[in-house]
Amino acid sequence: MEALTPFYEVNEALVAMGAEKLNLCMQCGMCAGSCPWRIVDGPFNIRRLIRMAQLGVEGYESDDILYGCTTCNKCVLKCPRGVTIIDVVRSMRSMIAETGAIPGVLRTVTGSVHSQGNPWSEPREKRTEWMDGQDVPKFEEGTEYFLFVCCTSAYDQRSRNIARSMVKVLKAAGVSFGVIGEEENCCAESTRKIGDEELFMNTAQKNIQLYKDKGVKKIITTSPHCLYTFTQEYPELGGEFEVVHYTKLLADLLKEGKLKLSKTLDVKVTYHDPCYLGRHSEIYDEPRELLSAVTGGNLVEMERIRKESLCCGGGGARIWMETKPEWRFSDLRIHEACDTGAQILATACPYCISMLEDSRKTTNKEDAIEVKDISELIAEAL
Repeated sequence: MEALTPFYEVNEALVAMGAEKLNLCMQCGMCAGSCPWRIVDGPFNIRRLIRMAQLGVEGYESDDILYGCTTCNKCVLKCPRGVTIIDVVRSMRSMIAETGAIPGVLRTVTGSVHSQGNPWSEPREKRTEWMDGQDVPKFEEGTEYFLFVCCTSAYDQRSRNIARSMVKVLKAAGVSFGVIGEEENCCAESTRKIGDEELFMNTAQKNIQLYKDKGVKKIITTSPHCLYTFTQEYPELGGEFEVVHYTKLLADLLKEGKLKLSKTLDVKVTYHDPCYLGRHSEIYDEPRELLSAVTGGNLVEMERIRKESLCCGGGGARIWMETKPEWRFSDLRIHEACDTGAQILATACPYCISMLEDSRKTTNKEDAIEVKDISELIAEAL
């Protein structure tokens, strides 16, 4: 066995960069045992990564090791010592980012956020293309909610229907809402997960100032990742807004009788809990309430649900990286969904939609099951 020389200066630097609880880890292995990577034969081992951080040793910089973590939060919930493991990973990535050594595909993402305000390498002017043919209200003084359509829903052809469905549903429920439009930027969620702290701070501060200038008080998000960024990371920068994920808002509107469905869909549905809606934000019941209402109770569950839900593999900036077929958690999820006999696999996250749609094709399950966002199903039932 090769002897390793600890560099505790690296440990100290990581602690200073946000990994305050790093040294509480006693290497019990609960994190690795709960990590979705244990299901596949991949190179990532979170327990080993934490130990490398504690010792400050080299070798964690490769794409599949440092950037393997999807930040699904399962390890954090399982850790008996309360180590905020995702903060450790973020600090390690930030240290690498400061040297300019982040993976090339992720440099493209940060470069696009810097120059165009989105991670999709698309012109800023295209941010509003999803609104073509739609009568989408502009946010103005007196508007109650700012509808923040995440970059994926704005630019990705498949996910644009989520944004359009949201407009249809919010109008039907009589909600006062509007969008800002081309001035909008990415919430910068991906840039922080990549490790580019400077870009995250600059983008977040620009957004906060824009929202304040426009008079924004309340925000509806289509993405749980944006929800987390707005509620957990913007407040430390002075961005304190009332933020709600659309599933929670629509569930409340349904209970209040403001959102009325004209029909129930004659389909069997199963639900995939997104990591950032479930484990990160503890929103489990509202999506199921909506699905039960829209299908007349025809909701069946997969084996791994709620806090034990299987990550789709798209978080932690992994959505921008290529993953070998044998390492794709989303492939496993498609098989689990098909095993329930459901016709539709529903979720409530644009990242999950993208990952699951890809896996539906690569696993040859396109005829076996559909993947839909809850907003799309609600819109169909109006």
